[in-house]
Amino acid sequence: MLNWGNFFSQLFNGLVSGALLALISAGLTIVYGTLGVLNLAHGALFMLGGYAGFVAYQATGNFIIAVVAGTLFVGLVGILFERVIVRFFYARPEEDQILVTFGAGIVLVELVRLGFGSLSQTVPAPVLVSPIVNLGFTIYPEYRLVAFAIVAVALAGLYLLLYRTRLGLVVRAGIEDATMVDMLGINIQRTFMVVFGIGAMAAGFAGIINAPIISITPNVGDDILIECFVVVVIGGVGSFPGAILGGIVAGEIMSLTSMFNPSYSAVMLFAVMALVLIARPQGLFGTR
Repeated sequence: MLNWGNFFSQLFNGLVSGALLALISAGLTIVYGTLGVLNLAHGALFMLGGYAGFVAYQATGNFIIAVVAGTLFVGLVGILFERVIVRFFYARPEEDQILVTFGAGIVLVELVRLGFGSLSQTVPAPVLVSPIVNLGFTIYPEYRLVAFAIVAVALAGLYLLLYRTRLGLVVRAGIEDATMVDMLGINIQRTFMVVFGIGAMAAGFAGIINAPIISITPNVGDDILIECFVVVVIGGVGSFPGAILGGIVAGEIMSLTSMFNPSYSAVMLFAVMALVLIARPQGLFGTR
């Protein structure tokens, strides 16, 4: 018999995990959609955000400072990564981009493992957040609801920044004709650097927001990266709204499936991805 309390609890779990997936995937799809770079180090940047926030929390005991510090640190790492490595691969074949970003992700993971070991680390939820809250129809961890609200605001901010500001206009114009943008006196390479940093910050921000929910380990970004690629495929490569919808769909699929049999949650996710590819190869919001 279906337990409605458990059902609604899993439904909320799917929303929270889906929103986090949407935020991480948004960073991935922003970089690919604007710069044309498939960043396989994105999962490692998510992991790095969790560890950077963990270090900041250990030093200050303040969760907000941990979130800000972790986000900014990963943003700086992303900018450095783009300036030192990625910018030389914009005009290179996609397989070169995949190999170099995949290798960079491995380096980041092993550096973190060297510094922190392989044991999991935890970041407690903010002290003002209650352990649980009674929603009337179920009892649910309050921090998960707070995390969902924070991620929703972050996604709205990302959308406004990239689609309603001059930065977003310059980026889209630069993708179409970088030479013409340079002739107009706009430093398109600097703009690309900022966009890559924003994509990295989205991953790092999600990493520290997720830390009180799931313990962080050096390999925590591996599964997340795979799930993010599924989200991007479902929503449409390069589509920001597609990343949001794909994240929510993926989160709900895995959460509701695990209510019946956790071992089939990933199977169902890939099955839905296969169906989307068959029916609409460009994804729900993608273009041919």
